[in-house]
Amino acid sequence: MKDSKDNNDLALKYHSSGRPGKIEVQSTKPTLTANDLSLAYSPGVASPCLEIAKNPEDAYKYTTKGNLVGVVSNGSAVLGLGNIGALAGKPVMEGKGVLFKRFADIDVFDIEVDEPSIEGMVRIVKSLEPTFGGINLEDIKAPECFEIEKQLIELMDIPVFHDDQHGTAIIAAAGFINALEVIGKKASEVKVVFSGAGAASMATANLFMELGVRKENLVMTDSKGVIYEGRRDGMNPYKEKYAIRTEARTLEDAMKNADAFIGCSARGVLSKEMVKTMAKDPIIFAMANPEPEIYPYEVEEVRSDAIMATGRSDFPNQVNNVLGFPFIFRGALDVRARKINPEMKIAAVRALASLAKEEVPEEVKMAYGNKEFSFGRNYLIPKPFDRRVLTSVAPAVAKAAIESGVARIEIKDFWEYTKNLEERLSSSAEFTKNLRDKLSAKVKKLGRPVNMLFAEGSNTRILQTANLLSQENRINPVLLGDKETIHKKMDDLGLSNLKELEIITPEKHPKFNEFSELFYRERQRKGVSYNYARELMGQENYFGPMLVKHGMADTMLSGPTQTFPECFVPILRSIGTVGDVKSAGIYILVFRNRILFLADCTVQPDPSSEDLADIAASTAQLYRKIMNKKPKIAFLSYSNFGSSDNSGPQKVRQAVEITKNKFPELIVDGELQADVAVNSALLDKLFPFNELKGPADILIFPDLDAANISYKLIQQLSDASAIGPLLTPLNKNINIIQRTANVNEIVNMSILTSVLTLEDMER
Repeated sequence: MKDSKDNNDLALKYHSSGRPGKIEVQSTKPTLTANDLSLAYSPGVASPCLEIAKNPEDAYKYTTKGNLVGVVSNGSAVLGLGNIGALAGKPVMEGKGVLFKRFADIDVFDIEVDEPSIEGMVRIVKSLEPTFGGINLEDIKAPECFEIEKQLIELMDIPVFHDDQHGTAIIAAAGFINALEVIGKKASEVKVVFSGAGAASMATANLFMELGVRKENLVMTDSKGVIYEGRRDGMNPYKEKYAIRTEARTLEDAMKNADAFIGCSARGVLSKEMVKTMAKDPIIFAMANPEPEIYPYEVEEVRSDAIMATGRSDFPNQVNNVLGFPFIFRGALDVRARKINPEMKIAAVRALASLAKEEVPEEVKMAYGNKEFSFGRNYLIPKPFDRRVLTSVAPAVAKAAIESGVARIEIKDFWEYTKNLEERLSSSAEFTKNLRDKLSAKVKKLGRPVNMLFAEGSNTRILQTANLLSQENRINPVLLGDKETIHKKMDDLGLSNLKELEIITPEKHPKFNEFSELFYRERQRKGVSYNYARELMGQENYFGPMLVKHGMADTMLSGPTQTFPECFVPILRSIGTVGDVKSAGIYILVFRNRILFLADCTVQPDPSSEDLADIAASTAQLYRKIMNKKPKIAFLSYSNFGSSDNSGPQKVRQAVEITKNKFPELIVDGELQADVAVNSALLDKLFPFNELKGPADILIFPDLDAANISYKLIQQLSDASAIGPLLTPLNKNINIIQRTANVNEIVNMSILTSVLTLEDMER
């Protein structure tokens, strides 16, 4: 672990390198031409202004208000740094904006206010209501923060949420009820001791009481000791709420036989000696940051039966506010809630607690060094990088807002809302939504779901995908593999509802002998004996394509744990390509404002000019099926229109000529450098004779190295989502799942493959 000086230097470098700070404002509309600017500002901007003047609700239609949160602070209680002032707190507020955007796609303006008084803060924040869809109060000291939030909630018609109070409370409460379940205790029976009487501590205590902890069993302490009935020293109206009849006067007194300790105070407050006196299976949430009241290893030295949580990421059970505020605001904004009420907070608690009991996706494990997580003492709270937090908490909060009467709009279809949330963090959201809509229309026309085979039917990601697809009723998942193994995995994952799905074990299928014979006849002059044909037919990657080939399934996805060749070779040998044209692998790169098809990214190492022409034609056909329009195709090189006469550009130049002659209906040009091909202004200025007349939709690369390197580099260094590889031109639509694909990506690949399959069935 780096020492504090190293960490300090790294932090300062992180915040100062490049453009100072962590945020910027980006335009969501084109601003490339004079006409764009005239629409963005004068005179075009007058039109939405007049509409909003007539109907204020139209602000949600024409501006960012509905997705914009103000993170507001006066810097009076910044992290563990104290009252350092509004300006010094700005890095924290910028960071909060980053988290809102990263985890829930919510835009933020950070507002640092040089105003210490309650009256001043209330007046200033209230005046900001026209700008924002919600207000996140941050780092305001207690007890002023209570009154500021209370008044603003009463005065404003948009959600106001002091995260230092409620964020910590919600995450801690989710962990707490799960901890109680693990040790078999009830909230109404446990004694809970709080260290600290600030905003977070009081909000957490309130939520615990909402969840069943009895007031007389809740002991709150501050720097003066236990808050008891009759105490006068250091009291205020907010603390009076937690004063109880007790003989305990110190934290040490209170900890005797306590079932739980909730720390929102400072390092060293809780000693090992105090921990020794706690009841059986003690729950210790030491949430002071950056150093907890007591470290887990210190507790282990005296109590092996304790359940620990801290605010740190380097120990299990991190109570991290990022699990709360982005998703709570997402749900509140999406129904235009007037406030965030107790019902919405409880809904968030329940959703988080429930999610921790579900099987953890592979992508989450990968993000944490391939660690295994399962519900229990060391996994009570979901991880921040679990994308399912968004789709669990936001819908729960939105639903609670609707049911409690604080929502302005109602969500009719929560399944559709959840799917839209899944895609919201991806640049491919609109693209995948269009695909889903297209699939729905085609399935309705067909009159039945698409029957899709999945290799490796016992794989966790495949089963989670099958669970989602089976709920949608547009794709019918059929699993390949051993039935007993798959059913056991379903039980392990809590997906016993999937046992009604069809499972095909190749060797036990009635067509096994027939397919073995057919494959032997087709490949006997290519080194395949009859016994070898039977051996291959026993493999899912061979038997599945044969089922598709002979009309016993509509389509198939291969993978997801095998290499590309291990999946591709069986597909190619089993079903072949259209007209014996060589196959190619296409990736779709989806940016926020454009979509590019890249070919060939996975199959042909060094295609000839003739091969490149065929790749262009098959990619164009794929593009038309998906995009419903005619593409512009650019052949790429390091040369522009003959600027180099080396063999590489010559090959590309010849490919362009072959393509124009062989496929005259295509819009194609080259050879072109990549930057010129995708920038129409540059292309038209430098080469006005070009035949593309606009930026390219399809990029044909000269070889596999260039294509594969390019799509992977673009994917990592931009906000583009890569979808693929899509194999073409196969006789049947079968595709391969990347080994790194998460469940959402597999679902999207399933939908895209199904759309292509139905397109071919309609032709």
